[in-house]
Amino acid sequence: MWLERDEDLISDEQASVCAAHGAESTACDLNMKVGIALATLGDLPLNALRHRPENGTTGWYIWGGELSQAPDFFLPMHAAHLAEYVPQLVPYLALAPGWRVLIARPSSTFGTTRAFWANDRRGSFFRV
Repeated sequence: MWLERDEDLISDEQASVCAAHGAESTACDLNMKVGIALATLGDLPLNALRHRPENGTTGWYIWGGELSQAPDFFLPMHAAHLAEYVPQLVPYLALAPGWRVLIARPSSTFGTTRAFWANDRRGSFFRV
């Protein structure tokens, strides 16, 4: 279910993630664009970093593995397609600018490690 908050849409799951970790929420407008490195999505860890939304973007940049400085590393894509390409990141899309998400390799002992933090406020780690 989607709820209207601050004139944008945030899912109940996204609102819960933000509230559980004391994070400010900023909706990710699905009609706006993200920067995504499609060719790297099979690489781990999966990374997402949110800058301030501007010029029709949500501020989210998503890539797998190592970050590249190549000018064509990130491609524009409407956020509405993220559920198809990176469904594991959808619960975090309402995290405000300055937040980062990292999803690491699953292990038989710990399951999938997910970490997210805001700038210098590192420490919101959990395993599922």
